[in-house]
Amino acid sequence: MNKGQFIVIEGLEGAGKSTALETLKECLTKQGIDFIATREPGGTPLAEQLRDILKHYQDEAITAQSELLLMYAARSQLVENVIKPALNQGKWVLGDRHDLSSRAYQGGGRQISMDTLNQLRDLTLGNFRPALTLYLDIDPVKGLARAKARGQLDRIEQQQLDFFKRARAVYLDEVTRNPQCIKIDAGQSLDDVQQSIRKIVTNFLHKPSYDY
Repeated sequence: MNKGQFIVIEGLEGAGKSTALETLKECLTKQGIDFIATREPGGTPLAEQLRDILKHYQDEAITAQSELLLMYAARSQLVENVIKPALNQGKWVLGDRHDLSSRAYQGGGRQISMDTLNQLRDLTLGNFRPALTLYLDIDPVKGLARAKARGQLDRIEQQQLDFFKRARAVYLDEVTRNPQCIKIDAGQSLDDVQQSIRKIVTNFLHKPSYDY
């Protein structure tokens, strides 16, 4: 593959996205592939300011609609100013979250209609999609316990359990309908998760180039 590829890690809190991202980096480094890593929300100066608002702002309640719009504003900045330029230079991009997170968290968790989400996705992203998404599936109870063990929870991590159950349901539904999205059992051992990621990436490397 000569063209840059966009690979995304998705999952609920405590699913192990950071560790999975490091495994992905290791795989690409061994193959001599030039890459950058990004995160959502964030990844540009403006998007990082929006991330801080979304994660930590407490002075007034952020409505579900405002949260959704801020997410897509940050995503648009990242895609247009960082991800697309890197891909056009032949670099691979490894993303910690992307559009599927909004479908799960704002669509499932906040219960905003998928029609609204589709309209915003089409407006901000057009036909742009990841070449591959690795979804780390974990029971929300277990995932939240892991997140709490890491330290203080941010604004979104403090939502009720039902919020994350709804988000997980959307993730699982999306995986069944998207051939570019692969589910990994994040409840298994770390070694098994890493082995799964390595196998998926190896298979992906032998597929024809993805057309953006």
